[in-house]
Amino acid sequence: MPDPHHATVPTTPPTRADTARSPRTATDPQLRRPAAQKRTKHRHAPWRPKSRVPRLNQPPPGTPAGIEYHELIQTPASKRGRVICTDYSPDHWETQEVEDMAAFLALHRPEWSQVRWIHVEGIEDQNTIRALAEKYQLHPLAIEDALDGQQRPKTEDYPGSGDLPGRLFVVARRVLIQDGVLHAEQASFFLGRHTLLSFQVSPCQAIDQVRHRIESPRSRLRQNDASFLLYALLDTIVDCFYPVLEDASGQLEELEDNVLDHPQPHTLQSIHQIKRGLVLIRRVAWPMRELIAALQRERHECLSDAAQTYFRDVYDHCVQVIDLLETYREIASELADTYVSMTSYRTNQIMKVLTIIGTIFMPLTFLVGIYGMNMYIPENEWPYSYAVFWVVAITIAGVMLWRFRRGGWL
Repeated sequence: MPDPHHATVPTTPPTRADTARSPRTATDPQLRRPAAQKRTKHRHAPWRPKSRVPRLNQPPPGTPAGIEYHELIQTPASKRGRVICTDYSPDHWETQEVEDMAAFLALHRPEWSQVRWIHVEGIEDQNTIRALAEKYQLHPLAIEDALDGQQRPKTEDYPGSGDLPGRLFVVARRVLIQDGVLHAEQASFFLGRHTLLSFQVSPCQAIDQVRHRIESPRSRLRQNDASFLLYALLDTIVDCFYPVLEDASGQLEELEDNVLDHPQPHTLQSIHQIKRGLVLIRRVAWPMRELIAALQRERHECLSDAAQTYFRDVYDHCVQVIDLLETYREIASELADTYVSMTSYRTNQIMKVLTIIGTIFMPLTFLVGIYGMNMYIPENEWPYSYAVFWVVAITIAGVMLWRFRRGGWL
């Protein structure tokens, strides 16, 4: 049932009530896990990684570390970022899309709000980034990492000093398939005691699902602090690995059938594309496991005990993802070896047939060479020499075929 205490009418109707194992039970197809039941066969469109070799865009040597506020030049952005603010408490919630950033930041968080979540989609708009950085006093090093877009998943503690509030900076990465291209995308989070700022390059349906969970009055998110919201977002990002791995498993099954039945040159190319894609996923999954382990293990002023307890569940999912990933990598490598073996086997079979044919014709060629010489041969005077020649030739060929079959060569 809808919350009777909400302040505004949400643009999207609330979904069902939240449970403790939230995003994984949602109906979003991006969040479904591999099913144990038998799947119907359907053709999977092969995806390819965005880049064959990892590359980093590093600044020139000697460039100072960090990005100061004044370095975020206030110029019209090529693409304006979308900012969504969500305030909630056990009894109230309110979601708004920010149009006027200056007017929004001039107002403080409502007194009834226990958690404020500001989500930014698109990091090209430096005007928005600068306004939020100045308002919440974000560290220059963290700003640089958030705008880089190619950071390794990690967590960094920026303790408070004086009027500067303490922040926990978290960098995560998710994998997604867009237009048949597999690539990884960075998500950055700034966690405070009552505020969470999140930055992403493109919209994510899974993140929107977390926002819908807040609309339910029975959601655990409404009963906990901002660090629990960070747990829910990281849990959702980890769950995004499953549909990608599910697609990879379907492709591997089809490629296995193709390799065993009709190996073609494009089959090997598809296998190598999947192997490169699995390497990309591995470069994201392993640091994500380290990130979750650090959040679960290390204490921080902004992390609650409840959030750290739930991070155990996210860590288990990371381990499961890595296990599936390593299994698929082994299967892909074995498929490549099987393709080479099947190709060699087919080549050997062809050479075997050609060898048998050549062996059969060797004595026949010998006979043709003798009786085809331009010289006097007594047998040529016999009236039945031509018929006798064919009887001898067919007999020799038949005896050799019988001998090959008896020896198991055919």
